[in-house]
Parts: sequence; C-alpha cells; structure tokens
Amino acid sequence: MALLEVEDLAVTFRDHHGSRRVVDGLGYRLNAGGSLPIVGESGSGKSTLARAILGLLKPNRGRVMWLGENLTALDEEAMRQRRKELQIVFQDPVASLNPRMTAGDIIAEPLWTFYPNMDRMQVDERTRGMMKMVGLLPNQINRYPHEFSGGQCQRIGIARSLVLNPKLLVCDE
Repeated sequence: MALLEVEDLAVTFRDHHGSRRVVDGLGYRLNAGGSLPIVGESGSGKSTLARAILGLLKPNRGRVMWLGENLTALDEEAMRQRRKELQIVFQDPVASLNPRMTAGDIIAEPLWTFYPNMDRMQVDERTRGMMKMVGLLPNQINRYPHEFSGGQCQRIGIARSLVLNPKLLVCDE
C-alpha cells in the first residue's frame, strides 16, 4: 500500500477577476521511504499543492489518500488528528513563526497540542534535542524569531515539523 496517493487533484482560486486553476488533475503515488520533488517556476502551484495535500486548503476535485484513508473526506477534527503524522516546513521561515513565542516554545508547541499531558521535562528534552539536531544551540531556546537569521528561522521551522516524528514531511522550499 502506498503511503500517499494523490488522485486527480484540482485547486481553483476565485476572486473578483474570475477564477484561476492552480493545480489541475495532478496524481502521483509515494511509497514509504520515498521522496517526490515537485519542481516549477514561481507561481506554478507548488505551495498550493502542498497545502491541499495536508488539508490546509480544500481541493475542488480529487482525493488525497493517506495510508488508504481519504483525507479530503475527513472532518476538521479527524484531519487535525492526522497532522501528527503529516507535517510541513513552510517556504517563508520568518513569516511562519509566531514573533511572540520563543524558539523553544515554537518547537514545543506541537508536543503540547498533541500530547497535552506530556511531562514538562520530556517536552524540554525533546525540544532541546530537536534544536541540537538542526544545528541550533541550547542557549538559544529563549530567543525570539527576530533574534535569528533567516536560515536559523528555517531550522526552527524544521525542528517544529520534526518534533512529532511525522511519517510524511512536506518541504515547501
């Protein structure tokens, strides 16, 4: 069984100028351990595709199958539960980080969201371990996003995405 199957996916945006199909009839299959690079010019729909796959926006047509389950048919709560397994690293690292949260809080937030009863020491240990894994220093845990370079902010975003040990990581880069 495929880890991820995308079938006839289409996303159309409508505004006061009309409509524009950004993703049209896309399909592919991704097996466990595999990777699938999607290449295209700016504005070609790569970010839209990533968001549609992860349920962050609803496609107009098609299905996204995750381990045989149709994600496009799930309600909001059921999709939220799947997000433990499906994570994204957003394209703009600075814009994707909450400026009022420290790096440590940003990285730990998914743990608090999905494992609210996790011991604070365990959360701190996992957070520091993720920081080290992506090349951030432990003494940077209480710094805010504006105190980091763009590359370091990208590392914070990567650590936040990996802290849950997802089965699928979408990198919108």
